[in-house]
Amino acid sequence: MKQLVIISGKGGTGKTTITAGISSLAENSIIADCDVDAPNLHLLLEPEVIETFDFHGMDIANIDDEKCSGCNLCIENCNFNAIFTDHSINSCKCEGCGVCEYVCPENAITMIDNPSGTVFSSTTRYGPMVHAELFIGEEASGKLVTSVKEHALSLARENDSDLVIYDGPPGTGCPVIATITGADLALIVTEPSVSGIHDLERIIKVTDHFGIPAIVCINKYNINEENTKQIEISCEENGIMVAGKLPYDTIPNRAMIGKKTVIEYADNEFSDNLKSIWRTVKAELDATS
Repeated sequence: MKQLVIISGKGGTGKTTITAGISSLAENSIIADCDVDAPNLHLLLEPEVIETFDFHGMDIANIDDEKCSGCNLCIENCNFNAIFTDHSINSCKCEGCGVCEYVCPENAITMIDNPSGTVFSSTTRYGPMVHAELFIGEEASGKLVTSVKEHALSLARENDSDLVIYDGPPGTGCPVIATITGADLALIVTEPSVSGIHDLERIIKVTDHFGIPAIVCINKYNINEENTKQIEISCEENGIMVAGKLPYDTIPNRAMIGKKTVIEYADNEFSDNLKSIWRTVKAELDATS
């Protein structure tokens, strides 16, 4: 079983469009949306939820009024100003550090589970899918990504799947690191803009640091062919394969409106190029040990 992550250094590069297209081409695979802060792969694949799992991120402090002596040590030692003068907890500010519990002489404070999101196990027309949603204002998205991956890998083992496809979050932070951990290959989607080039360099440093083999897909390559050439030269100099290029096209938007992948929606240059990129990705995955 191989693990493919599709990531980008920034949002808006077309990563989810490409993930959905590859999902429609791959066989015997599990699909997972690791963008738990702003998931949208479900808009294209229309999953039918089969099972849900509660996700508990950081613990939150709870004060037993009957035991509390009003010494205020908890208030004095809380670096997040999460405890009101009446010794109630501001759940939006509490970071779950546990200092208040440690300093309380009356043992009146305990750290309790805080529901922070939901993991969904679903079916789609292209196979099983795992996705999640972090509750508004909650943190620990990296831990939720790990939970999504654990459920996806469990499904893959149950179904004897050949591949797990992860639609990763944008950027280079904790959720991205959680997504790429253990991957056999990263397909990095970029665009020929100044910010696209800058963030491509950043995400390549991340994959290099964690020893994840990476190849690049240049989306909307024809909006600035000079920058596209710059990306190709930079990748060549750094020994990174450019798996292919996709043209700027209205097809992805129209396909999204129709709740279809670009492969389902139309047979044109965009879909043909994406099929070619998938063949390259598959060959690279097959070559990994």
